[in-house]
Amino acid sequence: MKIVVCIKQVPAANDAKIDPETKRIIREGQKAVLNPFDTYALEEGVRLKSLLGGEVIALTMGPPKAEAVLREAISVGADRAILLSDRGFGGSDTWATSYALSKAIEKIGDVNLVICGKQAVDGDTAQVGPGIAAHLSLQQATYVMAIQDVTTESITVQRMHEEGYDICELHLPAVITVLKDINVPRVPTLKGRLASQKCDIPVWKPADIGAEPDKIGLDGSPTRVVRTQPPPARNTKSIRIEGTPQECAQALVKDLRLRSIL
Repeated sequence: MKIVVCIKQVPAANDAKIDPETKRIIREGQKAVLNPFDTYALEEGVRLKSLLGGEVIALTMGPPKAEAVLREAISVGADRAILLSDRGFGGSDTWATSYALSKAIEKIGDVNLVICGKQAVDGDTAQVGPGIAAHLSLQQATYVMAIQDVTTESITVQRMHEEGYDICELHLPAVITVLKDINVPRVPTLKGRLASQKCDIPVWKPADIGAEPDKIGLDGSPTRVVRTQPPPARNTKSIRIEGTPQECAQALVKDLRLRSIL
């Protein structure tokens, strides 16, 4: 089975800054890490490979320094990695990003399963995985909390929603996005880290994957960020309620009701 795991490098800091002109996250000078949700996607890909054989290919789009997360993916069991990096990709929204990744998946060829984390912590849109499925016209299941069964022909998953979960059977090839409930990611071994440093990671540009210039980058992005602002500060004031347990409970309920009305 050939499995592609799409990952992303994201800012490590919680106080990421926004460029006031471009409305994009300022990534220069900030420490970057592997998107936390993608660690679960990687673990699931490696786990499925151990069951069915084949290979796991880590794929990301980003600046040259994004190579670091690809090497991290190799250190935990991915067989190889591919980096999409070029100025032409810069400014891509979720539609353009999913288009570029889908073109890379087409170039890889004969892919049975694409796995993504449920979302990236820097954007929180959860749109890239479904976008890849749409561009490739593949069946998809999002918010996957468990894989019940998998063969070379199909995969059966539990897909979480607000009222519980659905059991979905998808014919392969397909795309799934996974939750953190699905597994416990492994820790890289020293052997894995050493091996990851020796791997050659190819860098693909738009022409290499046959991407149309007007479908990537800012020109290929149908959405624009027009305004950004930090969330309002939380009220951290503590209130001490005095009285008997019954009086305290009644006062708390009254306060919560007033807050819900406001």
